[in-house]
Amino acid sequence: MKPLPPYPKMAPTEGAGYEPLRMAASRLELNLVRLLCRCEAMAAEKRDPEEWRLEKYVGALEDMLQALKAQASRPAAEVLHEYARKVDFLRGLLQAEKLASSSEKALANQFLAPGRVPTSARERVPATKTLHLQTRARYAGEMRQELLGTDSAGERQPEARKRSGLAGPRPTDKKQSAAELDLVLRRQQDLQEKLAEEMLGLARSLKTNTLAAQSVIKKDNQTLSHSLKMADQNLEKLKTESERLEQHTQKSVNWLLWAMLIVVCFLFISMILFIRIVPKLK
Repeated sequence: MKPLPPYPKMAPTEGAGYEPLRMAASRLELNLVRLLCRCEAMAAEKRDPEEWRLEKYVGALEDMLQALKAQASRPAAEVLHEYARKVDFLRGLLQAEKLASSSEKALANQFLAPGRVPTSARERVPATKTLHLQTRARYAGEMRQELLGTDSAGERQPEARKRSGLAGPRPTDKKQSAAELDLVLRRQQDLQEKLAEEMLGLARSLKTNTLAAQSVIKKDNQTLSHSLKMADQNLEKLKTESERLEQHTQKSVNWLLWAMLIVVCFLFISMILFIRIVPKLK
């Protein structure tokens, strides 16, 4: 196993003010960045199909990233997200290389998300982004070669075809291969258009539901405001009527009290006069 290269200076992140080399970086983060640079360089090179070191390195990167997230002195969330994005890209690239056909590889490569920030200060463009473009072009070329029959395996014609003078593909075969290539590309384009239409439909449906919910909430707010206003008005009217009723009740009680006093006094005086005037029965 080759020794890891010295730790490169990290490029600044976009809009985050990330310094080229943070003094507070831990030893684990330094080792992770060194190994990440090594993996990006190995992925850009032409490797043997039986090469196993890159996959082991990516597994080690995943373990180191999990350990770095668990540390108390871990870096900022943006830096951790960028590390995870690059590690996931390398893992997806390895998984895409294990697929059988070139069309499957090209389709899987389209869903990969490379890093957005250079790992090393010497890089102007992120290495994962360059690697993504290279693998996309390579898979497209392999798919075209498979459909046209011009790959390295197809160039070695059988002895029977060489003896019969048919060393290369016939014009009809080329036309058929070109038609198959156009058909595959058309299918992929139709699939992408269908996915785009579905996403657009979902976005429209979400927008419609959002507008409908907003309209309902607005109506409910208006109804609630009107109800509160009516309740306030009714409360004011109830207070006014209560005050009037209290005043009226107080006035009625005063007149009734005076009337009862007068009646009682009159009855008392009448009773006394009646006792004085009417003689006693013997």
